[in-house]
Amino acid sequence: MASDDPSEPSAPDLPAYLQEPLERQSPDQLELVANYATELAAWKRTKRERELKQKRAEEAVGDEELESLEEREIATDPEEYEDVPTSGAYITIKETKPGYHYYYWQWRDGENWRNEYIAPVDPK
Repeated sequence: MASDDPSEPSAPDLPAYLQEPLERQSPDQLELVANYATELAAWKRTKRERELKQKRAEEAVGDEELESLEEREIATDPEEYEDVPTSGAYITIKETKPGYHYYYWQWRDGENWRNEYIAPVDPK
């Protein structure tokens, strides 16, 4: 005869220091934790997006630099680059060592920043 007891939910891949205390909580406490976790996740996403926009505003090249690249027949469309995402990527200038400046695509990939070389700033 089958039991009417629901089966215990399968645990996500959480570290034991999170999972074990959760398993000891009442349903009401778990609902509070779930609501807080949802709100915290939304807040962190919003904060990260705001920080990304701020970083992009600070680091992205301006219209003059984009025009200069186009005059040099260097693509400024991310679709023309194999590994560059079509959204979220922007062109920035990096100094690889003192006096050496290069254009790079830059974008966020999860928790990491990715870059792809475009061209030297000074075409000499």
